[in-house]
Amino acid sequence: MADEEQSESKELVKIEKLTTSSREVNTIVKVVSKSEVRNVTGRDYSVHRVADALVGDETGCIYLTLWDDNIDRVKEEATLQVTNGYVNLFRGNMRLNTGRYGSFEVLEESPIEEVNTENNLSDKRYEQERRYQPNRQRRYGERRGYQRRRRY
Repeated sequence: MADEEQSESKELVKIEKLTTSSREVNTIVKVVSKSEVRNVTGRDYSVHRVADALVGDETGCIYLTLWDDNIDRVKEEATLQVTNGYVNLFRGNMRLNTGRYGSFEVLEESPIEEVNTENNLSDKRYEQERRYQPNRQRRYGERRGYQRRRRY
């Protein structure tokens, strides 16, 4: 039964089927192009390298975010098998990420002959949910985030 569950979760997804809330994404994609490497500062003030690779299959394409050492592993026209990836919104556009728990490997043979660049999911603009809602209606007795409970 455990083997059966693993095989179901390893099912390959086509790019056109991805949504803004896709998780545990397993797919095979071909790299169309790779952007310039840029340096960003993390929350812990460490400097990281980041680049975007336009990847896709015969149904569509999306940007894959590459960090640090993964940038050098990916070449244009290479075929990647992404395992346990996820999709998030960056500035309103969809991005495919591998994150901490996901990975990708470069395949020798490519099952993808041509990439459909007409259906670029990263070009479409999506509405991003706000994290902070300043004028949210509070229920009776609910404290604001910065107020402490008074002790008498």
